Amino acid sequence: MNNFDSIDDTKAFSEQQSFIVTKEYRRFAEFCDACLREQYIGLCYGSPGVGKTLSARYYTKWFFLETRLQPHLPYAPLLPELKDCDKLFYTAPVSSPPRLIRENIRSLRVELGRFNLEFSVPGQQDVPAYAVADHCKLIIVDETERLSLTAIDQLREIYDRGGLGLIFIGMPGLEKKLSRYPQLYSRIGFAHNYRALSREEMRFLLSHYWEQFGLSLDPNDYTDDEAVATISRITNGNFRLLNRLFRQIQRVMKVNELNCITAEVVEAARECLVIGTV
Repeated sequence: MNNFDSIDDTKAFSEQQSFIVTKEYRRFAEFCDACLREQYIGLCYGSPGVGKTLSARYYTKWFFLETRLQPHLPYAPLLPELKDCDKLFYTAPVSSPPRLIRENIRSLRVELGRFNLEFSVPGQQDVPAYAVADHCKLIIVDETERLSLTAIDQLREIYDRGGLGLIFIGMPGLEKKLSRYPQLYSRIGFAHNYRALSREEMRFLLSHYWEQFGLSLDPNDYTDDEAVATISRITNGNFRLLNRLFRQIQRVMKVNELNCITAEVVEAARECLVIGTV
């Protein structure tokens, strides 16, 4: 019996709606579209915290899919947001046999195909697994540094069977690691350097954060301008650090019953964080 109430999508909707589309995300999405369209292998690299993983999750609608594609999870109905979804997001495990990685990806591809087939073509669920798996047109692999060359070879084999694009996401220097594997490196068609937020994007994002606190960011207000400058100096355009900092800013404001964001509030929030080099 189908349990339509078994999965709560509240968190998924919240993550999707809170995602802010920046210029850098649009560049990333165009890169992914090209890999899917041309069925190429793509390489995306960038410093920790710039937004690579979050962007990939948003692009693949993984906020919703991750609670639906695992065979051991309860059944959940197809949402309008997921109609015709044909992309997978896979986080490379810290330590896992290459054979298991291949089986995990194959299982996810089959589940994605069956999931869409069940709702888009009622009554035609009896399709071979290999045909159902072909519904997946793009696989995005995150944390690629964790993979051994043998595991990467398994992914290359999946790609060589045709019909899909493949993207590897990782840290700067990933391209050097993959260059040691010419069978794969020669197949890379696109590369994308995911950059930190620009000054304009920072101000755009900060205006949204101000609004979340019921405030309005005024470029002509010295207090706001000083707070923005302090935030920019601390985060250096790092998306993840920006989110962490604002969670602490919210806490500092609540504890001290403040109704504005100042440089002093930002510095107090910064003292609550462990920050490395960004």
